[in-house]
This record gives sequence, C-alpha cells and structure tokens, in this order.
Amino acid sequence: MADFKTHVTFSSVCGCGFAAAGTAVGFDLTTSLVAGGLCGVSGMLPDVDSDSGVPRREALGFAAAIVPMLMIDRFKQFDLGHDQMILVGAALYFGIRFLAADLIGRWSVHRGMWHSIPAVLIFAGLAFLISGSNDIFVRYYKAAAVGLGSLSHLVLDEVYSVDTRGVLPKFKKSFGTAVKFWGKKPWANFSCYAKLAVVTAAILMEPAVIGRLELRNPELAGKVREVKDRVAQLGDSAGPVGDRVVAGDAPAYKASRDSAFGAVAPATTNAPPVYTAPAGYPVSTGGGFAPNRGDSGGFVPYHQ
Repeated sequence: MADFKTHVTFSSVCGCGFAAAGTAVGFDLTTSLVAGGLCGVSGMLPDVDSDSGVPRREALGFAAAIVPMLMIDRFKQFDLGHDQMILVGAALYFGIRFLAADLIGRWSVHRGMWHSIPAVLIFAGLAFLISGSNDIFVRYYKAAAVGLGSLSHLVLDEVYSVDTRGVLPKFKKSFGTAVKFWGKKPWANFSCYAKLAVVTAAILMEPAVIGRLELRNPELAGKVREVKDRVAQLGDSAGPVGDRVVAGDAPAYKASRDSAFGAVAPATTNAPPVYTAPAGYPVSTGGGFAPNRGDSGGFVPYHQ
C-alpha cells in the first residue's frame, strides 16, 4: 500500500501536468496554478477513512483551510460583509476540521466507499459547487482537478496492490478495493450513491449549468428549471414569500445566466437560440479559448 507521502507526491506531479495543460488550452496562469494545487492536495482525500490519524488529519486540515478560500466568490454572491465572511469561514474550518473528522472516523472504515469512483465524483462535484466563478469552464476545470487528484490516489493504491517482486506478479488481498463502484456493505453503497445523487441534483440546479443547458437543450433546461421551482416552492412558506420566489425566480435566473453567458434570444420552433456576447466581452474571429461562446463546442482555436 502506498504511504501518505507517496500519494501526495504522485498527485502533485499530476497537478503540475494538469496546470500545464490548462495553460496550454487558454486558462489564466493563476487559475491553472490553483487547479494544479487542488489536484495535488486532493490526492489525500480518499484517505479520510484511514485507520491512522495522520492521513485523515492532514486531508481534512487542508480541506478546512482551502474550502473557505474557494468560497469567497460564493460569499460575495450571498452579499456577505467582510466580518460575516470571516465568521462563516471560521465556522466552515472548525466544522470540517473537527466535526466532519469525528463523524467520518465513527462511521467509515478504511478502503470503504471513500475509496471508490462514486466518491471521486462526489469530491469533484463538491469542488464545482464550492467554486463560485462566473465562468463555468473555470469551475469545470477546478472540479476536474479535484477529481484527477482523488483518482490518482485510487490508481496508486491498485498499483501497490500488485506484488511484482517474484517471477510472476501476485495480487494482494487489497487488490480491487480502491478503484470500484460498490463495496461489500449495502448501507455504505446506498449512502455513497445517495450523496452522489444530492450533489448531482445541486449541480443541475445551478443557474450557470441551466444556462448551458438552455444553449444546448432548451427543453431539458426547462424541465430542470421547473423542478428547481418546485423545490423552492416546497422549501418556502406559503403566502407572499413563496409567490415572490416562484414568480421572481425566472427574471433573477435570466439576469444571472446572461451575466455569465451573454443574452440568448428566445427560441422559436424554426430557429435555434442566438448567442449575443455580453458588453465588453471580446469576440473571437478565429481562435482561443472562447468557453462562453454558445455556438461553439467549447474549445475553439484562437489567435490575436
């Protein structure tokens, strides 16, 4: 089994490559470095279920420190003041560092479902939700960095589960316990996939994600928005507040979507949605990384 240092070293190497790749395709250098760092520290995440205290303490310690910083844009979206950000950040730190560590220690076992593909998707999904950037591709990039770092941990565990010292390789008992989709305990499987379902639903209800869906599949985006409205209606008290939320959600959502993706003309039965770039946003005449172009596939060549 690979030790803590080996995991962090391997995920950090992956992070360096991931940062270089991000810069090559057009992400800012600072964004690429942050993503590379996230990939490096995410190599510890699956070991939150470790029997020894060091990997869990280090993994959750890094998470407790990084999560509040990643949520600065989210705090601004919630119109939190400076002191409020400090209080919420401190609460998140102590909640992750101590409360989450205690709960995970009590209810998990090493090489359980925290070492699994669904857990990797949960880590990546949480990274997407935490990042509050208006550029959805930056959020995808950071989420992919966390996913890659977590996955590198599982792959390395499987590599170390093969004994190659003899003439023929031998598989240890731990082989197949890291890169897996389900474990031996039904309740652990249910709990893991329930978490994944919640994270997936939260991602689909993000205004930026719905905006992208509208550009690609307006019908699906409408269904997702309808579900979101129903959830909001159930969560609000009856009366003017609930009416205000349901009736006012569409304009608020449209403003949020347009700020991130530009205005989208109403679709008709004979014409697809027409993309209009936001004011001041450079329009590519051929080339670059133009992630917010709704009429492109995402990555298009760019040159000055």
